[in-house]
Amino acid sequence: MSDSLIIALAQTNPTVGAVAANADLIRQARSDAAAQGADVVVFSELNLSGYPPEDLVLRSSFLDAIEAVASDLASDTADGGPALVIGAPWRVDGVCYNAALVLDAGEIKGVRLKHHLPNYGVFDEKRVFASGPPSGPVVVRGVRLGVLVCEDMWFDDVAETVSESGAEMIVVINGSPFELDKNDVRLSHAVARVSETNLPLVYVNQVGGQDDLAFDGGSFVLNADRALAVQAPWWKTDLVLTEWSKSDGVWTCASGTVAPELDRLENIYQAMVLSLRDYVGKNGFPGVVLGLSGGIDSALSAVVAADALGPDKVHCVMMPSPYTSQDSLEDAAALAANLGVKLDSIGIGDAMTAFDGMLETHFSETTPDTTEENIQSRIRGLTLMALSNKFGHMVLSTGNKSEVSVGYATLYGDMCGGYNVLKDVYKTTVTALSAWRNDHVPDGALGPSGAVMPERIITKPPTAELRPDQKDEDSLPPYAELDAILKGLIENARSISDVIADGHEADTVGRIHRLLRIAEYKRRQASPGVKISHLAFGRDHRYPITNAFDGDAPKRS
Repeated sequence: MSDSLIIALAQTNPTVGAVAANADLIRQARSDAAAQGADVVVFSELNLSGYPPEDLVLRSSFLDAIEAVASDLASDTADGGPALVIGAPWRVDGVCYNAALVLDAGEIKGVRLKHHLPNYGVFDEKRVFASGPPSGPVVVRGVRLGVLVCEDMWFDDVAETVSESGAEMIVVINGSPFELDKNDVRLSHAVARVSETNLPLVYVNQVGGQDDLAFDGGSFVLNADRALAVQAPWWKTDLVLTEWSKSDGVWTCASGTVAPELDRLENIYQAMVLSLRDYVGKNGFPGVVLGLSGGIDSALSAVVAADALGPDKVHCVMMPSPYTSQDSLEDAAALAANLGVKLDSIGIGDAMTAFDGMLETHFSETTPDTTEENIQSRIRGLTLMALSNKFGHMVLSTGNKSEVSVGYATLYGDMCGGYNVLKDVYKTTVTALSAWRNDHVPDGALGPSGAVMPERIITKPPTAELRPDQKDEDSLPPYAELDAILKGLIENARSISDVIADGHEADTVGRIHRLLRIAEYKRRQASPGVKISHLAFGRDHRYPITNAFDGDAPKRS
């Protein structure tokens, strides 16, 4: 029996469906870990397929490819180097499971099947995977490892099974998406499992962006006394070696580097940067193009894009109308200069005149209203899509969660785009992030340092500039109030009466609820965007478009 062990935590960024490339990431990490004397390398959940693979696992050809590559990886371990713990979709007797595979000495030494399948929020694993039974430990290099798969750590039964079966430590492979405050929840579950079993615990999470999900890493080790021995960095790939020794039958991890926690704004910003970087890079776009209005939403989107991709891959377009102010023109130009991004100006006045002429006969008995305002937005969307089609850059849409919630975004206009980093970010948070970015250079950012956002963009009253002297608060409550109402209705799923009881005017809450409900059809057609909160629009928020519920239970006599 060994009394020492070196376990490498491989915090990698796999790509869904790129089985061969993901295997290469595994091989490279194993090679690097071998050079540092590692005995075992632990990877994240489903890292061979990429996570989440969704309906890819319903294709037998995909599972065939997984099994062939896993067999090759197992053969690699015949060289005497480190054993591997990897994640993969895996068939047993023709049934597909979410599995952890232990590869060593040229063989697949053990397969452990995920028991608890999450089926809430963004997760629907019961749709594509079968639930496996709780299983005992796997012996790896003479050590009995109790291997759990992600959600299994959130319950006590699987950890109890491996403990009662003689496990000496718990190893958990994870694909745990980021959302605000989630790490506290992860850590509390890990502490509970350690407390119940008196076993140390290794937790490995992936890094990267996958469609509307971002993965923040933060892999860690807890010793049997619940002390945090190692904390891997956030938002970056890394290979962290942990040194273990056994004394009196208890394995203990030597204290190592503990990466500091990040504050809320930095976590949000890093989620936006990494998700955009991976969405653009993994889908093969050469860069992004976006409309720069001189307002704060498009400005922050441009800053995030420069930090994610580099200024040379960001093309900004100012599309002034007769209602565009000189301040907006100056602010957009100053921002582009600060970032070092390309800025073009394409006026939409001629197109507005053309549409007025086209529709003059049909609109002759009407007065101008939001119809003409939406035409301006759609002209801009058409212009950006034309540039995207011609030059290949993805259009980055720029609407924030406050606007998307109440439908203050134009379908086929400013909602055009392939991705939206602000989709789950309220307007008040947009303002806070803009000020934060002026004071900080995020780790890994490719954009310039310093106060890149002109102060006037942050402080001036928000306006769409679609008619003279327009302000957002002409038709919406102040954003601080609006965001508080929306958080009550959306994230907290509170009734109209409950939100009114928080101190908001009844008419205002009722109007906002109505706007939220009737804008569902727009949100169904919106571009994907990174999940930040615990309830983001998209897979988290599955409300019917045709929906007559008024938001309150009937009053009882």
